[in-house]
Amino acid sequence: MKRKYLLASAGGANFLYLIAGLLPVHATPNLLVANNTINLKETEKSAEFEKILVSNYSNKLSDFSGGLTNKKIRAKDSIIPNVSQAEFITSADNKQQDAPALTQKQESESKDTGLNAVPSSTLSTAAKSSNLSQASNTVAQVTSVSQLSDVQPTDWAAQALQSLVERYGCIAGYPNGTYRGNRAMTRYEFAAGLNACLDRVNELIATGTSDLVTKEDLATLQKLQEEFATELATLRGRVDALEAHTAELEANQFSTTTKLSGEVIFAGIGATGGAPGRDDPNIILVNRVRLNLNTSFTGKDLLITGLQSHNFLGGVSGSGSLQESLGLASSQGFSASSARVGFEPQFPGVDVKTLTTTGANDLELYKLLYIFPVADKLTLFAGTAAEVSDAFPAVTPFAGEGQEAISRFAGLNPVLRVSGGTSGSGLASAAGFIFNISKQVDLRALYGSVNANIPSSAADVSPGVSGTPLGAGVFGGSSVVAAQLTVKPTSYLDIALNYANSYHEINILGTGLTSSDIGALAGVPLGIPVKLNSFGGTVTWRLSPKVALSGYGAAIFVDDSSGRVDASTTFTSWMAGVHFNDLFKEGNNAGILFGQPLYRTSADGDARLADAGVNRAVPYHLEAYYRFKLNDNISITPGAFVLFNPEGDSRNDTTTVGVLRTTFTF
Repeated sequence: MKRKYLLASAGGANFLYLIAGLLPVHATPNLLVANNTINLKETEKSAEFEKILVSNYSNKLSDFSGGLTNKKIRAKDSIIPNVSQAEFITSADNKQQDAPALTQKQESESKDTGLNAVPSSTLSTAAKSSNLSQASNTVAQVTSVSQLSDVQPTDWAAQALQSLVERYGCIAGYPNGTYRGNRAMTRYEFAAGLNACLDRVNELIATGTSDLVTKEDLATLQKLQEEFATELATLRGRVDALEAHTAELEANQFSTTTKLSGEVIFAGIGATGGAPGRDDPNIILVNRVRLNLNTSFTGKDLLITGLQSHNFLGGVSGSGSLQESLGLASSQGFSASSARVGFEPQFPGVDVKTLTTTGANDLELYKLLYIFPVADKLTLFAGTAAEVSDAFPAVTPFAGEGQEAISRFAGLNPVLRVSGGTSGSGLASAAGFIFNISKQVDLRALYGSVNANIPSSAADVSPGVSGTPLGAGVFGGSSVVAAQLTVKPTSYLDIALNYANSYHEINILGTGLTSSDIGALAGVPLGIPVKLNSFGGTVTWRLSPKVALSGYGAAIFVDDSSGRVDASTTFTSWMAGVHFNDLFKEGNNAGILFGQPLYRTSADGDARLADAGVNRAVPYHLEAYYRFKLNDNISITPGAFVLFNPEGDSRNDTTTVGVLRTTFTF
């Protein structure tokens, strides 16, 4: 009978020693015991430590054999996260916490997050990772340790493996002939390996195999057990503490399906210049706060819910805005102007759908969008609070309201901003698709309706302009169909081609980039509906990992859509600049750019090139900024932009807008 127990102890010790080899915690070459250092030779260490485990756990083997193999291991007990879900959430998480947006791959730190974080290629990769993991975890029995290609005779656990493989035959390797001794094992793998070794031990006991353990072995084992009792107790305590901590995290986690991220912007803004006779406005302090909830129900889909508040002012008349104080806002209302900063909403202080007033720091839903893959290369999305820029990659490195360029002009191609495409308040209800044609070619398109939630138009508040100036209904009000083809022919060249076809219930562009945005057809009443055909292209050429040239060009063709007048006009805009990564210090970015804001270059029929009294002159924009990255969560960006011939009127003084922006992300 004693012989049987000795045999069981030896088999259990070898298996438990195997566990020690699989777990992240390994025995070290030098072991400190009772203030004395015991130096164990590499070839002796595995055998000695094996004997420790034999004595420490031999009295528990009967419990293992009679209980563990008959117990069910619940999936929720495992501390190993779901691989697909973890990868998905990681891809959705952006280092910049603007609106989450949909790109083929993770953009640089300077990019906004949003819908661009989850293309079908990323989703399919995350979905496949589980299948690949299952396939690679299939094990095959080996008869000699030499069959395991990644196990060398000099490895510290080689002797234990050799014993378990050649003496007991209860250790399996992977189909590719590897053992992967440094990989952490799951609870399922533990149960499977333990069961195999216990079966072999029971078989040896039943057949009365000759002694495998000597009295000398047990004497040495007992001595080592006594010397290492403190260390073994400490190890057990650490494991118990880890399990308790894991249980606490699971019990108190925010959500098993949702990840919360946020961005807070504080900025001081000062300006000089503007229209003749205007005094320089006071320096203002503004803020914008965004909280994004990214939720996945299947590990492949994504529901984006975005909340925000800000204290920018403006309203229907533009009163209280910096642009109105400079005298550069549209005379027909709102605060559209080339003097805008990039993180300012397009229609601050007003719900443009119904012309109702909103207060400073009111809470609003600025993003509600659901993205889901339907095939390996095709992803669909739909939502009631979305923007064109959510679906289309920016391409230019200057994009990033909280981290990069400080002006509205520099961040994106104007074609993306048509029809309130970047209103900053999730103006439209939209639906569309993302088709990853290849790794180098990506096609995206959407249909957006501004007032999809309004069943009928309100009464007119001015000739041809109702209380719901953008119309009503999914197909009856202002709408846009937009598409972008993104091509990456080489690793250092990105090209985006844009087209948008828009219908507007009133005479506007809907970009917020110039005072001419309101009353796009000059000399034509505001109540005249218009249709727009917009074309744009953006190119970024990375000269090196830290220096890139980037620019865009845009043309917007505006025509009367009512038939009551005969009018058309054309707007053009362009920009070129240099972007620097890790300038002077890792994580610090900078940009210098120059270009022409939107400007009427032609007008036909009843339309005019400019409103009465304007001295036409080509406007120009010069901008520079430098972002200091204090740490992973805080950055400070000082910058300024200068406007020459602001709003295309030479009567306006050269205008300078200085910004000091602090961004917190979490």
